[in-house]
Amino acid sequence: MSWLPLLAYFFGGFFLANAVPHAVSGMMGRPFQSPFAKPPGEGLSSSTINVLWSFFNIIIGYLLVCRVGDFQLRDTADIVAFGAGAFLISLFSARHFGRFNGGHATKLS
Repeated sequence: MSWLPLLAYFFGGFFLANAVPHAVSGMMGRPFQSPFAKPPGEGLSSSTINVLWSFFNIIIGYLLVCRVGDFQLRDTADIVAFGAGAFLISLFSARHFGRFNGGHATKLS
């Protein structure tokens, strides 16, 4: 098997997982960090921008997972590549955005 589809599935998982917080924040009418804010990735973007950014991520994720290679849910390599991309962007987002949204608090209120 070629490594190119696995790389596409990795980045597909990355983009699809990245769509989630932007879609949720946007649909709730809340601002959230995006690449279009000032400063990029730190400032807040409007809920509308976040919905648009989410759908862009969904389109790219779809193209990478469903249009490159032959992604199979029962193929362990495909799922591991996809899951690794989703996990890594999720972990990065938790660490990065936790600084701005109180996600690093260690005490329960």
